[in-house]
Amino acid sequence: MLLKPVMNRSFSFASLKGDIFGGFTAGIVALPLALAFGVASGAGVNAGLYGAIALGFFAALCGGTPTQISGPTGPMTVIFASTLAVFPPTVTGEISPAIFTVVFLAGMLQILFGWLKLGGFVRYIPYPVISGFMSGIGVIIILLQLHPLVGAPSVSSPLDAIMRLPGVLSHANLASLGLGCFAMAIVFLTPARVTRTVPSPLLALLAGTALALFFHLDVPSIGEIPSGLPQLHVPFWNLGPLSMAQIQKVIPLALALAVLGSMDSLLTSVVADSMTKTRHHSNRELVGQGIGNMAAALVGGLPGAGATMRTVINIKAGGTTRVSGMMHALLLTGILLGLGKYASHIPMAVLAGILIKVGIDIMDYRLLKLARCVPKQDFVVMATVFLITVFVDLIVAVAVGVTLAALLICYQIAQQARIQVEDASNPWQNDLERDIESKTGHSIRVITINGPFFFGSTARMQENINALIGAKVVVINCLAVPFIDLSGYFTLGEMLSGLLHERIKPIIIFKNDTTMYNQMIDLGYGKLLGEDGIQSNYNSALNLAGKYLEEIRQKEEEKKARKRGEKMGQAT
Repeated sequence: MLLKPVMNRSFSFASLKGDIFGGFTAGIVALPLALAFGVASGAGVNAGLYGAIALGFFAALCGGTPTQISGPTGPMTVIFASTLAVFPPTVTGEISPAIFTVVFLAGMLQILFGWLKLGGFVRYIPYPVISGFMSGIGVIIILLQLHPLVGAPSVSSPLDAIMRLPGVLSHANLASLGLGCFAMAIVFLTPARVTRTVPSPLLALLAGTALALFFHLDVPSIGEIPSGLPQLHVPFWNLGPLSMAQIQKVIPLALALAVLGSMDSLLTSVVADSMTKTRHHSNRELVGQGIGNMAAALVGGLPGAGATMRTVINIKAGGTTRVSGMMHALLLTGILLGLGKYASHIPMAVLAGILIKVGIDIMDYRLLKLARCVPKQDFVVMATVFLITVFVDLIVAVAVGVTLAALLICYQIAQQARIQVEDASNPWQNDLERDIESKTGHSIRVITINGPFFFGSTARMQENINALIGAKVVVINCLAVPFIDLSGYFTLGEMLSGLLHERIKPIIIFKNDTTMYNQMIDLGYGKLLGEDGIQSNYNSALNLAGKYLEEIRQKEEEKKARKRGEKMGQAT
């Protein structure tokens, strides 16, 4: 089935009912998640709601995936929590202005990504990197919720959560633990036919809160949720001039939020495409996400991205246009304005139970189940990214993963490339070569390069240089080379210069209708090799090599004759 561009799917009153119901359902699901992510981030429940409203509305309005629901997500919340650790609260307990500067700048970077048309590059991120990263994020969410699950204060570091866990368990609040397990039982065990009508996170939220209130359980709760519209936070306004130390902190964090938010959103867009049989506009989606995150920063909200689970729920509930995403945001606004006082009684353990389910769902079980079957290098990449994500740093994990995956791919390509130093007549070669060989012995040597010649394979070229000792003419056959990178060109240049220094005549063969042929000329190798040093026909190159060898031998004979004459003259 052909995919239909999203621009062909216009709004109609016939779709309004589905959009309203889809947006309403997605909003109900988003409520407990926004509250939970707000608490988990350390910025408070109000930040979660503000971010869900601002990002959800403007990303739907301006984005390129009509059915996508955007809001705070687990990976973005983890990075935002790291940002809070870098820029701790002010003396009065307020969130540092630098936090919202980071979020605002991340939105600007996403708009820049869209303007530069980088949306299509998400497909080039290796799957093992995505798998390890998402599984690591899932484990982080689970580890960070273990403390609230047993009634203890939240921690911001997964390693810290593990180290403190034995002491926390010894003083566990059994009521909190029971509520958390009760919430997890609901989200895990609710039948699918029920969740299609009432989402399981909402059931867990309502049932767990009602249970705590009915039995007057002494458990930590969310606390007061401010009602009314949020205050305006103007980035850079209260921050003052940025020092170099602050810039060095702000830019990497903003870039991490922008890159992760873009990846998360575009991956969700791909999921939406597969369900709706449409095709999203990736670059417009990046612009919409950037505008949404900038709006979230202005109202003091969490950054976010396209949320897969909420998007799927929206589509299944009937959402077909961007109206559904805006309806989801408007519902949350209504809750913020009128129902915040009721949400303050939600136990922290219930939110922890819901988030543990989110963490478990994020993990990539498909690759984990196939761990014994997947190529070893892919599993190494996945495991490396997973461990670095959990125990070191999210930004480092992605950077190391992409770099490691690229190096392994380069190694594989380099292993497939064949660089051989041949005599000028192998059994499979033509009569011309055998005739030349019979006349020249090993004075003419041929280097044949098969496959790409790039930085990963240049070392193999250098390993074969010693085989050229004693040759008079060297023919470098590049007819089977699909591409050469700058390292390859420079390696060729160094080799050609070295051969000329040793008084060996080099001839290189390229197809004259390729970029490589023209690039060799542009890099100045045409002048280095002379007028006929770059050939485009193999037989012509061998004939030329034979002529050069005859000239070289003739000059050598003339030189020897002169020396014999000089010796005879001295003797007389």
